Amino acid sequence: MEALGRVWEVEYDWLLSRFDSKESMEASGIPSTRWFDATMLPKDQVRQKDNLKAMFIMGHGGNTVTRMPDSAKGIEALELLVVADPVPTTWAVLSERKDGTYLLPICTSYEADGSRTASNRSLQWGEQIVKPIFESKNDLEVMFLLAKKLGFEDRMFKNIKVENSLPVAEDLLREINRGGWSTGYCGQSPERLKVHMANQKDFDLVTLRAKDGSRQGRLLRPAVAVLGHAGAQTPGHAYALQHQPACDGRRRHLPGTFWRRAGSHAARWQQGEAQPAGRRLLFARLRDQGRLSRVHHGGAQEARLGHRPHAGGTRRDRKVGGANIDAVSWSTDLSGGIQRVAMKHGCIHYGNGKARANAWTLPDPVPVHREPIYTPRPELVAKYPTLPNAVQFRVPNIGFDVQKAAVEKGVAKLFPLILTSGRLVEYEGGGEETRSTSGSPSCSRMPSSRSIRRMRPRAASRMAAGFWVSGAEMAAGKACRMKALVNERVGKGVTWMPFHFAGFFQGVDQRSRYPPAPTRSCSARA
Repeated sequence: MEALGRVWEVEYDWLLSRFDSKESMEASGIPSTRWFDATMLPKDQVRQKDNLKAMFIMGHGGNTVTRMPDSAKGIEALELLVVADPVPTTWAVLSERKDGTYLLPICTSYEADGSRTASNRSLQWGEQIVKPIFESKNDLEVMFLLAKKLGFEDRMFKNIKVENSLPVAEDLLREINRGGWSTGYCGQSPERLKVHMANQKDFDLVTLRAKDGSRQGRLLRPAVAVLGHAGAQTPGHAYALQHQPACDGRRRHLPGTFWRRAGSHAARWQQGEAQPAGRRLLFARLRDQGRLSRVHHGGAQEARLGHRPHAGGTRRDRKVGGANIDAVSWSTDLSGGIQRVAMKHGCIHYGNGKARANAWTLPDPVPVHREPIYTPRPELVAKYPTLPNAVQFRVPNIGFDVQKAAVEKGVAKLFPLILTSGRLVEYEGGGEETRSTSGSPSCSRMPSSRSIRRMRPRAASRMAAGFWVSGAEMAAGKACRMKALVNERVGKGVTWMPFHFAGFFQGVDQRSRYPPAPTRSCSARA
């Protein structure tokens, strides 16, 4: 949280005052797949002050989680549910909930400026085509109005310009660049993305590199992870970090350069010396120990929003890491210097090859095989059990007990086919937008049925074209009605089905719960 405070330029003590305790503030959040447990479990089993009471959903499909029946019960147990989306979603229709539910109409990406991320994870800048229609609002405006109602809009939008209650999209992306070091979301500045859009004709759709024009050879359309400071990626910069050898995609997982340049210090790292102390040893070997010291003592020049590191408007950041220099990390160095030094020496700051063979932050630092909870090979569970029960992300994880019970009950014999799930590429997230326009589903090459299930011919020969699918965690007498697509794409004993269909739930037609389609020229339907 201290690092986020530096990104937002908000006092740490004020952030702490918004929580009931420091422990609560620093605890891991609840994932979207377990939120309903935090709502329904006894209070003493949830590691926070109280159960989850309210949900504010922005652009997230309710059908992208497992245990949907429990999710429906969780929705009913909430005191407040707010769903902000361009179309009605499964959040609004899944349960029997009648009161304390608000649907906020949000405009689509065609009605707003900002960055876009495609299915292949490439980014581009999008411009507003039309103004938001009907009563819809830009989701950025909703965020600002909510923050204003709660009384902290001055801090939340301290470095973001707001015009008529609408935050400027460019400033919003710059703030993400300023704090997105750990995810590589730091080099996609709005200036760079706009140049990409203006030069679309020059780049190749496969390699994403410019094949013609003045920017020939440069990577014009960046992926989600763009390394280096956004200031070094702005138009006209002669040596963009994206094109140094370490960032070219060929050396990222090759440890040779890393070991040669790091010398004997790398051996100490590889042998398990405490992390991140090894970082200091490596930078000493790379003759750039001073970079860590400058960040630690607050002497590193930290770029302001929308400026290059070497341009005007820089400032000196306060001391990072407290009294411990080993707390300085490439993911919290807002100057970007640690990343720059590593890449200058042909290394990747987050680890080359074997540098992460020992993932000290994971339950299994060295990867080991563990059988799935509902394994088709129960005889292997004794040798390769799942992880022990533990409290994770504020709620209990009882996977060990569930796996043990599944073996004792012979679940693998009751359900001989392995059911996997995934996404059809033309459906976004939960698929709500695709289903809500009359043209999109008709463009799909999949059957226009309620849902499909891929299976091999031999498995399908024992079933009718339409059938019911049940699983180990479904209640007695409950099942999903499906249609089959028979082909050889799945393995023997394996079936596949998409997770993002809706409109029917366990065989019950839910279409009557959706609002009626408005009368409009584009002929949309809910």
